[in-house]
Amino acid sequence: MKIKFLSVMLLATGMMLSTAVKAEKIEKEVKKEGYVFTDVKRLPATSVKNQHRSGTCWSFSGLSFIESEMIRMGKPATDLSEMFVVYNCYSDKAIKHVRLNGKFNFGGGGAFHDVTYVMKNYGIVPEGVYQGLNYGEEGHTHGELDAVLNDYVEAVIKNKNRKITPVWHKGFDGVLDAYLGELPTKFEYEGKEFTPKSFANDFVGVNPEDYIEISSYTHHPFYEKFIIEVPDNWLWDEVYNVPMNEMMEIMEGAIMNGYTIGWASDVSEKGFAYRKGVAVVPGVDTKNMTDSEISKWENLSESEQNGKLFDFDEPGTEKVITQEMRQEAFDNYNTTDDHGMHIVGIAKDQKDNKYFIVKNSWGTDNNPYEGYFYASYPFVAYKTMSFMIHKDALSKGMKKKLGL
Repeated sequence: MKIKFLSVMLLATGMMLSTAVKAEKIEKEVKKEGYVFTDVKRLPATSVKNQHRSGTCWSFSGLSFIESEMIRMGKPATDLSEMFVVYNCYSDKAIKHVRLNGKFNFGGGGAFHDVTYVMKNYGIVPEGVYQGLNYGEEGHTHGELDAVLNDYVEAVIKNKNRKITPVWHKGFDGVLDAYLGELPTKFEYEGKEFTPKSFANDFVGVNPEDYIEISSYTHHPFYEKFIIEVPDNWLWDEVYNVPMNEMMEIMEGAIMNGYTIGWASDVSEKGFAYRKGVAVVPGVDTKNMTDSEISKWENLSESEQNGKLFDFDEPGTEKVITQEMRQEAFDNYNTTDDHGMHIVGIAKDQKDNKYFIVKNSWGTDNNPYEGYFYASYPFVAYKTMSFMIHKDALSKGMKKKLGL
């Protein structure tokens, strides 16, 4: 009896082990492989930088874009100073803020045209000449600086003496000098002496007048310029307006013809998953579902649906983006001018979906692609605020439409 019982036990144990092995094998077989990207076109870019705790993504991405333009033009890869641009913009922004009696968006934010504005009017310097870290921090930490500068201009505007002194702006620049350091007037680089302007003209060699910005919104006529209504557009700069499908054609054509893109976008969407290395607009393809599958989906709670939509385990269905969706999101403040980045290429996933390869300015940690991520075409179509390109990246037909 004992022998028979033992045999039964061994048989049962064997069956359990066999079942466990099969279950493990099945689990491995159904495990999702994640996103697998293959480059279609990837253009040269300088190393990934870190804006740290500062709202200066526009300067980092704008100069990354200029650095790639230098490479495209056959010039050496060069690390340019983001804080040189930030200093000059803050200084000029303060004047405008005071002249408008404080009815102005004053802060550390900016746009791509701020970079070309500084290069045109003040020049540029290498990072090694001006790092802008004069306040005891290893990374750019602007919380205190932003607050002090804001309080300074507000005090000038309130003006309890009822008369603005002629030295207020000198004092403002004095605060910038203390935090970021005094701006260099002359410096030596690679054995030659430069001023910021001569360095911009003779070494960098990028003509700020060659760069344009493009957007796509229906509250202004297409193929005309308009002042894009975002708070950080303190220069009131204009962008060219084109239909969404042509906007995407311009962006793809630019990359495929060797031109990178300065990209301003909203990154507040759930589909922006930087730690996963992707930005997508998940959707549900009910057309290819059976009635029972549709019923199961509709019976899920909102949190359960979001859990399935935003698991980022593998490429899935994305929403079909329309011009109307873009406009509604902009009008309702669901699309806001959150972040400036640098598009350097195009890739495909294992299901043949297209993505733009995006260089970010948050360092190389906490991200599977060392500071880069992949933004799907639907995400870019939906969430692009505007972008900067060299005007020669446009086709002849588009140049004609825009009067260029």
